[in-house]
Formats: sequence, C-alpha cells, structure tokens
Amino acid sequence: MDAILETVGLTKRYGGTPALNGLCLELPKGRIVGLLGPNGSGKTTLLKLCAGLLTPTSGTIRICGQEVGEATKALVSYLPDRTYLNNRQKVRDQLDYFQDFYADFDRSRAEGMLRVLGIDPDVRFGTLSKGTREKVQLVLVMSRRAKLYLLDEPIGGVDPAARDYILHTILTNYDPEATVVISTHLIADVEPVLDAFVFLQQGFVVRSGDVAQAREESGKSLDELFREVFRCLPNC
Repeated sequence: MDAILETVGLTKRYGGTPALNGLCLELPKGRIVGLLGPNGSGKTTLLKLCAGLLTPTSGTIRICGQEVGEATKALVSYLPDRTYLNNRQKVRDQLDYFQDFYADFDRSRAEGMLRVLGIDPDVRFGTLSKGTREKVQLVLVMSRRAKLYLLDEPIGGVDPAARDYILHTILTNYDPEATVVISTHLIADVEPVLDAFVFLQQGFVVRSGDVAQAREESGKSLDELFREVFRCLPNC
C-alpha cells in the first residue's frame, strides 16, 4: 500500500492532558476518508499536526514518506474549522495571494467554482455571510494540486442546499492519486462520498475500515454504526 499519511506512536499533550495517545494510522492514496468522533476526540489536533501547525509530544508523522516539516507543507492543503482570511480583502485578492504563495494553485479551477457558486470575486470577504466565507475557503483549498487535503468541518456552516455541491466539489476536484481527510459531525451528509472511515475517541482509533464493507457487515449506515459504537463507549 502506498501510504499518503502514516503516523506511528503519535502523542500530543496539552499540559498534562493527552489529545492523542500513541496513535498509529496509515492512509493510502486515492481515498476520501471520514475522520469521525465526538467533541474532544482529537480530530482537529490530528489535522493540525499533519499540517505542521503543531508539534507532536512524541511519535512521528510522515506525508508521502517524509516527516512533517517544511517540505511537506507543499504536499498538504489544509482547511481549518475557522475562517482565517482577511475580511478587508476582496475575494479576487485572496486568489492572488494563493496564486503567489502556492505553486500548485489552479486559478482557473478556483474561478470556475466561484462562478458556479455565484460568488462575485470583487466582493470584500468580510461582507459575505459565514456560509459563503466557508465556501470561498473551500474553493481555495480544493484548487491546489496537493497530495493530502485536510478538511476540518468543511460543510458545518453552509446551508443544506449547498452541501451537495460542496461535496461534489470535494469529490471531483482532487487528484485521484491524492487523499482527502474530512473531519465532520455531519456523517449522514458526507457518507455518500466516503471510501473509508476512522473513528476516534479520546485520542485513540476505536474502529476504522472501508465504508462499503462496514455497511455490508453491519447492515447499518455509517451514521448508524457511529451512533452504535459511541453509545457503547464511556465518556462520550
């Protein structure tokens, strides 16, 4: 298996509190993976570590065989769970910034997605609704030709009518040799696009596997399986 992401003994503590506990995980290329778990399970911490925004307490992370560091930033496209773009800039200015900063940014792809979403590139970012700001961020992130996409709650703030388009955008706008990791609580919404899943609880992987196989073996949807697994675990 050609691993895009591999963690070995990955631990992250905030003071004395562990967010991840010796996490061992291996994700192959060409998969869309749901990173799923209750609040406080370590999902956002894991994504930030993989993006190089946090430093592990112990253990290792490798992206395409390279330990996380300066070189892997060119391989990872990260969507945080909060907007971070300059409210005073126009959307067009933010496209300029991504084009200047990322060699793999596909501006024509970004402009095409903005047109479909009906977002005027000459509008100031701060005047947009919260959901529309999140759409702009997702467009920017998915317009890179990255190897690993890390999406933290990409549809959490958008209206249900836009979710299908956003999920379609995720599904169709990444290299099939790349891997997409989606962290979300909206499991039923993202389930149709997922190939694989990882259930996290208190920094441990409690279950993982192929979505279709899990459905076949359990006779349940992934959303139902999630509810069953975490209903049986303590401290959820």
